Amino acid sequence: MAGFDKVVGLCHFLFDRAPQRVPVVAPKPRRANPWRRNGPPLVSKVKAGDDLRRSIGRAISLLGALGDVISRGDRVMVKPNFNSPDPFPASTDLAFLRTVVQMLLDAGARVAIGESSGGVWRPSRNVLKKLGVYELARSLGVELIAFEDRPRDWVRINVDGDYLRSVTMPRSAYEADKLVYLPCLKTHQLARYSGALKLAFGFAHPGERRGFHTGHLEEKLAEVNLCWFPDLIIMDGRKAFVSGGPDKGDVVTPGLLLASADAVAIDVEAVKTLLSFSGNNRLLPDPWQMPQIAAAVKHGLGCDTQSYTVVESF
Repeated sequence: MAGFDKVVGLCHFLFDRAPQRVPVVAPKPRRANPWRRNGPPLVSKVKAGDDLRRSIGRAISLLGALGDVISRGDRVMVKPNFNSPDPFPASTDLAFLRTVVQMLLDAGARVAIGESSGGVWRPSRNVLKKLGVYELARSLGVELIAFEDRPRDWVRINVDGDYLRSVTMPRSAYEADKLVYLPCLKTHQLARYSGALKLAFGFAHPGERRGFHTGHLEEKLAEVNLCWFPDLIIMDGRKAFVSGGPDKGDVVTPGLLLASADAVAIDVEAVKTLLSFSGNNRLLPDPWQMPQIAAAVKHGLGCDTQSYTVVESF
């Protein structure tokens, strides 16, 4: 079965094509970041304890309140990282996902979980089944969407980037009231690192992704984020890859949770965390010089160089 899955995945990687006749829309309007201190955005960093809900709650409370970004009745799309069927930190930890979704439900949100797996691991439904995500969604009473299983659920968003003119993205995410990102903390063999900015790549239609790898991959990953901005990012850094990635690598245990509404700020802080460990990777000593982050700053996708504030609880 493993060999058969590899053949199926390779066929998806080589032959998936983006739909041609889909509505063309403008990027979603950006909402103001409510979590700032004297102007610069906030990034919270907490030591994760045994009580995961309490730790996540602490990471959010250092920024403000969950109600600052999530209102009762909001349609919330939660985007985890289920790129492959490999265990955390390659994929989002199910206990972490369950805890965040339950907190959103308790806040009165209407939650859907959406994902599209990568490369040779598609179809996404196979990855989600192997990891037990369908069972988790059923137990919580929320919708689980494998984006490519909905051939009519797409819009083409004009982004006018340096390398991407438009990106085909899921209508279900475009029409959601709020977006919550749950990135892992890890290096990436092709993209140097995978964090909040890279997580948006999993929204892009699989038929377009292979073309992203023909050059300037890291800049293109940043430009996907021109489609919209997350309202809340919670990064699970209890474990991390410091070499390899995205599916396998050398694991360290920072034991951290990070939260922000600014993808650039949280990614810079995440890369600093990775740099604090030894690893065989292509991370640059100055995170602001990383192509993903530099391109994101250029396009106004988050804070400017050095202008964010870290609030900590250890």
